[in-house]
Amino acid sequence: MAKVVIYDSGVGGLSIYQAVVRVCPQHDYVFLSDNAAFPYGTKPEDALLARVSLVVAAAIERLSPDLLVVACNTASTVALPMLRANYSIPIVGVVPAIKPAALSSISKQIALLATPATIERAYTQALIDEFAADCMVVKIGSSELVELAEKKLRGEVIDNAALTKILTPVLNNKDIDTLVLACTHFPLLATEIEAVFVAHDRAVKLVDSGPGIARRVADLAPVYSGAKLGQRGCSTAMFTRSLNAPQLQTNLADLGFSNFAVLDIPG
Repeated sequence: MAKVVIYDSGVGGLSIYQAVVRVCPQHDYVFLSDNAAFPYGTKPEDALLARVSLVVAAAIERLSPDLLVVACNTASTVALPMLRANYSIPIVGVVPAIKPAALSSISKQIALLATPATIERAYTQALIDEFAADCMVVKIGSSELVELAEKKLRGEVIDNAALTKILTPVLNNKDIDTLVLACTHFPLLATEIEAVFVAHDRAVKLVDSGPGIARRVADLAPVYSGAKLGQRGCSTAMFTRSLNAPQLQTNLADLGFSNFAVLDIPG
């Protein structure tokens, strides 16, 4: 049984947690949310690197994980090389699922929905050039969708008009048949996104990184921990600032979290 830390700035990493637990229920999980510094998507790169370095150092010192999943596209595209150079444990990052989207698209017209920071990074364009050179890719940057996902987990009402507006570039292009949810927050709104498409008589396939990350954890964690199938681990939700959201705590309990804790970040 391995101890796996799944780390994000907000609750978006829960989409990765759900995908991983479906495949590897036997491990112990700590979902770590840096809610004290949320959101990451609007931070300058140097500030983001510094923050990720602080949080990961504190997490590894306190938790001694066997494996770390950086369940944030923004942090992954910026900080993975630094983290892998500094730590010996396996570190799995999340990148936009452009390759599977390009492979599955019939029309070869796909949309990429991500935070503005992920949209603008050269790394994202490099993925498009490598894996979707035969596709037309419409880029949509949205920070508002991150906030909508956070609201959903807190039990607040989702603004359907705002969601529809964000998806307008896809709704206006009837040739787009695949949408990449390139932020871990976005799959938490998959039901609402699909409802918008149904209301506009559109069939658009949603693709995200969760299944690929789950396969990677399944490959890595037993190698380092001798995990056995058939066991069920425990799940802890950890935050960098005290949680004052009863409905979120209830939703976390429904997802299987039995323990809640705070991680103190120095400085």
